[in-house]
Amino acid sequence: MHKQPSNFSHSSIPVTGVLITNLGTPDAATPQALKRYLKEFLWDPRVVEIPRPVWWIILNAFVLTTRPAKSAEAYKKVWTEDGSPLLSISKQQQKALQTSLENQFNGPIKVALGMRYGNPSIKSALDELREANVQKIVILPLYPQHSAATTASTFDAIAKTFEDWRYVPETRFINHYHDDEGYINAAANSIKQFWNENGKAEKLLFSFHGMPKRTLGAGDPYFCHCQKTARLITEKLNLQKDEWIVSFQSRFGKEEWLKPYASETLEELGKQGQKSVDVVCPGFSADCLETLEEMVDENKEVFVKAGGGQYRYIPALNDSEEHITALTNLLLNNMQGWPGVSDWNDEEAQQVAKFRTEQAVSMGAKK
Repeated sequence: MHKQPSNFSHSSIPVTGVLITNLGTPDAATPQALKRYLKEFLWDPRVVEIPRPVWWIILNAFVLTTRPAKSAEAYKKVWTEDGSPLLSISKQQQKALQTSLENQFNGPIKVALGMRYGNPSIKSALDELREANVQKIVILPLYPQHSAATTASTFDAIAKTFEDWRYVPETRFINHYHDDEGYINAAANSIKQFWNENGKAEKLLFSFHGMPKRTLGAGDPYFCHCQKTARLITEKLNLQKDEWIVSFQSRFGKEEWLKPYASETLEELGKQGQKSVDVVCPGFSADCLETLEEMVDENKEVFVKAGGGQYRYIPALNDSEEHITALTNLLLNNMQGWPGVSDWNDEEAQQVAKFRTEQAVSMGAKK
């Protein structure tokens, strides 16, 4: 059934919508909640590209019988009173972007948050925008570097939701911002601020989420985007080549993933007697399990046990003022040509809505 908004009225003023998305999180740090979350996440063919019949057996007979309990224990380490860090920070980003855009956008605007897996879902976020009479939507997946497993999968979920809509709004989709100047400056300045407050380590390790190596050969730009992001940030920091390293974390399964691996790199640095290393994860727009548990705790232990010295994690950009400003400008740049970016007259919009309603009612419409 193709749906229309329940509150549709010809007199409504069109609203511009912004949908920000991220990967998602379980509803609780329990094996049951993790099983639901992982089943949805790992069944996505964009995430695991194994033929469905084979993967169904592996997933249900092996992965979902062991991994939920292990993942639940990891989530418990980072869980907060507000739930998972990713969801809590994402809500803060949503609120900050709403305020920032209201200050710079001339027309009515609404920001909604949706997660690719778990809650709040992308469908619920889009439904929220539809009920608000959103006529134009700009979508920003908060993955700076494009990957089929993240960015493209988000597009799939949005398209799936639109299948049930009778009116599909004008839509713009931001599919990466790995080299956006505002984002690069925010990342570089965050590192500078950390160094100003805590001193500079001998080595800066960039850690991006891993992907199977075969995805690079298949045409996924993710690896290249990560490399460019790191290079642009180090240029802002005036670092020499021997002062920084790019690595990849969070491997899953037995096949080869993008290298060098973060854990192996840190182990090798430890064995070499590296006195200090700072770790930053500019592929994560918000701190989450992969940063707060894997990079803060697990990989620190690897480095120190191997003989390394001081190990520090530089937080993600989260809802910092410069990050929100960068995202606001990115969104506004992608709304060019839409009413509200520069030209908006509220009185004129009301008159147009009134005239539209009169014409519709004269032809038999109820409202």
